[in-house]
Amino acid sequence: MPHRSRVRFALALAGVSLIAVLGGRLNAQPSYAPPNDAPNPFHTVAGWAQLPDGRKWGSTAGVDVGSDGNIWAYDRCGANSCADSPLDPILEFDKSGKVIRHFGAGLFVQPHGFYVDKSGNVWVTDDQKTKDGSKGLQVFKFSPDGKILLTLGKKGVSGTGPDEFGAPTDVVVAPNGDIFVSDGHAGCNCPNARIVKFDKNGKFIKEWGKQGTGPGEFDGPHALAFDSKGRLFVGDRTNNRIQIFDQNGKFIAEWKQFGRPSGIFITRNDTLYATDSESRDQDGYGHNPGCHRGIRIGAIKDGKVTAFIPDPDPKGGSSISEGVAVDHDGNVYGAEVGPRDLKKYVKN
Repeated sequence: MPHRSRVRFALALAGVSLIAVLGGRLNAQPSYAPPNDAPNPFHTVAGWAQLPDGRKWGSTAGVDVGSDGNIWAYDRCGANSCADSPLDPILEFDKSGKVIRHFGAGLFVQPHGFYVDKSGNVWVTDDQKTKDGSKGLQVFKFSPDGKILLTLGKKGVSGTGPDEFGAPTDVVVAPNGDIFVSDGHAGCNCPNARIVKFDKNGKFIKEWGKQGTGPGEFDGPHALAFDSKGRLFVGDRTNNRIQIFDQNGKFIAEWKQFGRPSGIFITRNDTLYATDSESRDQDGYGHNPGCHRGIRIGAIKDGKVTAFIPDPDPKGGSSISEGVAVDHDGNVYGAEVGPRDLKKYVKN
């Protein structure tokens, strides 16, 4: 059974009363300032994944682990955009870093959200569009061999309607097939700041959220993950917090101790990995005084950060990983926009 609990938890969906009880417990768990001094039990392996034809990594923020243990990721076509590139951005690697397959050429402007479901299907969001509106701002579901199975959103059309996105940043799928998309990104020139829920066939069910800083409001919702109880964790990045909801959008809690979350991953045993690629003391974008960049790790049951993989060279708008995943052996993978790399972190 795969380790990832964003969707692959074995429990059936709990009833409303159970969700309320569990939500109450989470709500009682404290939010506190992000610690920078937790131990780092990992060492870094760079240059682990080899791209096809000897090409070099571009920016990447997407990585996940398949049920067979293989690692999936995307590369923004050797740059930070695939708009005019003939390269395949979506890649599958074996445990040694060897490429097994790749696909997706010509479909994306900027691949962003990334998720592999329990059946091995690969979900990718595209959070930008071309100037002529010929592509972008969609969510794709691929079979493991690259066949398009489902598309959400209107190609190249920005909007706030039930079949439109302003900047779809991430996607996850519940055990019953319901699809959740976070919509809204800093700099998108769009008002979108919401979570959009669809059924398994892509039919709109509901949305929640708006621009703001209060409970259930967002500023740059950037990452999504489920815990084993079916609660949805949202990386509300520009608000420097994680918000937690039930699957109907009921607010449960907010946590600030995991930093400014660009990416979130939750294992089967409810260990939370949150990667912070942007925090900085200076005013302006990324402002999060006292919080260092890195990957914070902790247990959902008590909300405490117990480990920290620090950014060795924080600089610019983004460093260390924006996407994070954990394989069946406990190795951590960080997909990096600024450094343009897919790093592997192995336990000491």
